[in-house]
Amino acid sequence: MKDRIHKKKKLSPVCDSCKNKKCREGKDCFSMAEQILNDYREDNLKLARISSLIEGQFYMKKTRLEELVLFCREMRYKRLGIAFCIGLADEAKWLADYLRKEFEVVSVCCKVCGIEKEKLDLQKINPDAFESMCNPIGQAALLNKAETDLNIICGLCIGHDIQFTTHSNSPVTTFIVKDRILGHNTVASLNNRYLRKRIGLE
Repeated sequence: MKDRIHKKKKLSPVCDSCKNKKCREGKDCFSMAEQILNDYREDNLKLARISSLIEGQFYMKKTRLEELVLFCREMRYKRLGIAFCIGLADEAKWLADYLRKEFEVVSVCCKVCGIEKEKLDLQKINPDAFESMCNPIGQAALLNKAETDLNIICGLCIGHDIQFTTHSNSPVTTFIVKDRILGHNTVASLNNRYLRKRIGLE
């Protein structure tokens, strides 16, 4: 007689379709509150408290840039890393200059190490030209060696941001999300009705 293999039913939350959002009023739709509360310990608890502190005290009063500084200050971070896309080099410099008023800042460009795309058989934009590959693993490795307290993504490409986050030893936050078409304002795809129509949401 074959042993029966009991597979747990995969949980498939679809909170985006919920019209009531009763969780805002304390409803535990998935009966996981007590289990999850156990995960909020030590560093996770500290992060939760400081995030809530900034939200509570500065709601609708501070920009994301200002909130970043407040967060780093409250977390007692001293050394910050910036992983930036070469296409946002100016923005990365402005960000670093601003943060250096209070913190030690190191930064790494996406083209670091100058590795030719052909070395890994990567797709090129211009087949006839030399192109250095984006190197998020290299960016993470250098910031790991720099022993940063927090790393900040400044416009890394989709996929590269995932690789960087995966290989970073330090916590990672995103300051700029890459969107060349929309000037890095990704939410415009959703809250602009003309763009929603373009992608078939209206």
